[in-house]
Amino acid sequence: MVEKLDMFCYQCSQTAGETGCTVRGVCGKEPTVARLQDNLLFAIKGISAYLYHARELGYTDPEVDAFLERGFYSTLTNVNFDAAEFVNLALEAGAMNIKTMNLLKKAHIETYGEPVPTEVKVGSVKGPGIIATGHSMKALAELLKQTEGTGVNVYTHSELLPAHGYPGLHKYEHLVGQIGGPWFDQKKTFSKYSAAILGTSNCVLLPLDDYKDRIFTSGVAQLPGVQHIEDYDFTPVIEKAKSLPELEDEPRDTVLTTGFGLSTVLSLAGKIKELVEAGKIRHFFVVGGCDSPKPQAKYYTEFVEKLPQDTVVLTLACGKYRFNDMDLGDIEGVPRLIDLGQCNDAGVGIEIVAALSDLFGMEINDLPLTFVLSWMEQKAAAILWSLLYLGIKDMYIGPIIPGWVNEDILNVLVENYNLTPIGNPEEDIKKMLG
Repeated sequence: MVEKLDMFCYQCSQTAGETGCTVRGVCGKEPTVARLQDNLLFAIKGISAYLYHARELGYTDPEVDAFLERGFYSTLTNVNFDAAEFVNLALEAGAMNIKTMNLLKKAHIETYGEPVPTEVKVGSVKGPGIIATGHSMKALAELLKQTEGTGVNVYTHSELLPAHGYPGLHKYEHLVGQIGGPWFDQKKTFSKYSAAILGTSNCVLLPLDDYKDRIFTSGVAQLPGVQHIEDYDFTPVIEKAKSLPELEDEPRDTVLTTGFGLSTVLSLAGKIKELVEAGKIRHFFVVGGCDSPKPQAKYYTEFVEKLPQDTVVLTLACGKYRFNDMDLGDIEGVPRLIDLGQCNDAGVGIEIVAALSDLFGMEINDLPLTFVLSWMEQKAAAILWSLLYLGIKDMYIGPIIPGWVNEDILNVLVENYNLTPIGNPEEDIKKMLG
């Protein structure tokens, strides 16, 4: 078993043994401070990802920019040794992340229209193809413009699935469906399909040799030995797609539904209130976050499978791939599975929760609603602190506790927010439903 270090810091020349401080900083920094600095950096990285995609579409926020500068600066050597202040900074990062997610939502809607519920078929159709993966709607939009009329079909993968819900993207008839699921299936998926591949952001993996010559990157994404596309000129990707053997028609029996924007969900508000008051909807669950290849992540599949028929699931991010192919049906016209979109659409989820609070005249923590979060990387840390900033309690998190959390930090999160590690799905459901 690997021994867990109290801390690890090697950011200055004072570092113990000139390798790294693992018990306490030579400068006097305590392990909890070091971990909270790491946590703040993770949250800032998550904010930066969303801010980057907003800036791609011409949207910026000077208040968020100023916070990023101050947050980064606070983690430098001999600047801040106050653990309580780093908790405050993490909560402020949560507030700035909400601001950034709202900015990106505005950018997407004003550029591509309000999302609408859309059915997306999974699998390939006859003809040359390009598979686009990542998070950049801007890159996908430019790709669709440039492939129009070329005979090349475009497919989404992983976090680009929600693109199908935007009218400005769905209008392209050659955006024909989805191939594959979460980010970590890409090596198997990309090897299987003789298509050109475009990575538009994070969640690209080092490619296997059998598709390395047909994968391209754009934006922030780059891979060694892989051609990088500048200024959204996807001519090399399109030419590669045309040169490859055509994809074949596959049975496309799996259909995913995405595109539940805020206005669509709010249009159901009256019906939702009626069903809750009649006892026909007992509880709402927000089940989402990053998907993980860890075996413990099967929890989320089992959790949704075992939920009673009088419950509704709101989901977002690639964590949904654990269950978004399930047919959960509806409750008198209200879908039991509502896909809100990418991880950045957690902002929409927060707006919906706030709307439910207003609808029933209840505080958020008094609503019949539970957050069940899956954690994988930095953007999930930003979203977690957004929820903590809002004071949301009794959330469940997994498949493991984040590695930056030590006993001191966990005690604060449990005592102040009752943050709970996931356990057995059936037992957790019983606790959540009281």
